[in-house]
Amino acid sequence: MDSWEATVEARIRAAQEQGEFDNLPGMGKPIPGRGQPYDESWWIKSFLEREKLPTDLLLPTPLQLRRRIEQVPDEVRDLPTEQSVRAFVADLNAQILAWLRTPTGPRVAVRPVNADDVVRRWRAERETAVGSPPPPPQPAAPPRRRGWRPPWRRRAA
Repeated sequence: MDSWEATVEARIRAAQEQGEFDNLPGMGKPIPGRGQPYDESWWIKSFLEREKLPTDLLLPTPLQLRRRIEQVPDEVRDLPTEQSVRAFVADLNAQILAWLRTPTGPRVAVRPVNADDVVRRWRAERETAVGSPPPPPQPAAPPRRRGWRPPWRRRAA
């Protein structure tokens, strides 16, 4: 063990003599967080700050979904078409349903978003915006075909 420590110390000393430790970032500066109370999650907070990640990533899944539901009007505001708004809501609803099938984390009420309500608000915001024409009307969905019925269940005309 002593020979291993001696080898490490010799390599450190050689690197210092070659100047490999000169001009390192943070050299001569105080250690960040020194003099502050100890925080158990200091490394998580510093990682999020350094990587510029949102702190929402620390929330459990149901709370992340609730926050996304609250932000739906802001996120769909700039979408160009009704189909894109409906696609966004469908994607969010798929995530919500996936969580509802196998819930993890705290028990928080999370319900799927009503796409028609979101589209109605999206249209109202677009109509009130100055200088923006209302979106073109969407073609009506084709009528739903009736299912097959066995001959003995058919109604007589």
